[in-house]
Amino acid sequence: PVLDTEDAWVSVEGPVSIVELALEQKRIHYPLVEHQFVLCTVLYAIMRFSLKSVKPLSLFDSKGKNAFFKDLTSIQLLPSGDMDPNVLSIRQQFLLKVVSAAVQTLCSSQKDKEVSDEELFPFEKGKNWPTLAVDVAQYLQISEDVVKRHYVCELYSYGLDHLGEE
Repeated sequence: PVLDTEDAWVSVEGPVSIVELALEQKRIHYPLVEHQFVLCTVLYAIMRFSLKSVKPLSLFDSKGKNAFFKDLTSIQLLPSGDMDPNVLSIRQQFLLKVVSAAVQTLCSSQKDKEVSDEELFPFEKGKNWPTLAVDVAQYLQISEDVVKRHYVCELYSYGLDHLGEE
C-alpha cells in the first residue's frame, strides 16, 4: 500500500513508525494459523474438561503434525481432503467426548448453584462448548450433524429436555 505523508513529517527523525514496521513484516499463511487454532482449542478442551487418555497429536496426520513446528509465514502442506479413516474416527470420538463433558458440566453446575461456572472460570463467560465443537468439526472434517445429534442425545439423557428440544 502507498502511504501518503504530509511534508512536515518527512524531515522528522527518530525510530521507525509502527506502520512501516508492520508493512515490512512477511504475510502469514492464514490456513496455518487456523491449523494452530484447532490445536489450541483441542488442548484447551482437554484441560478444561480433564479429558483422560486423549493424545492431542493423534488427531492429526503426519502433514498436520509437521505443520505445527513451522514458521507461520511459510507456506506448508496441510492435510488434504483425503484422511485416514482411523484418524477421522479418533477425531469424532474426541469431539463427542467434549460435547458429553460440556453437557455433564452444565448439568452439574445447574444442580450445584453454590459456586457458578463463571466464578470458577471467569474468562469462559458466554462460551458454548457444544457450538465450539461443531465449529471445530468443520476443520477436523467430521460431520457436524453427528456432533449435533450427540449433543441433543446427551441433553435428553441428563434430563435437560427443554434444551434438547431447542
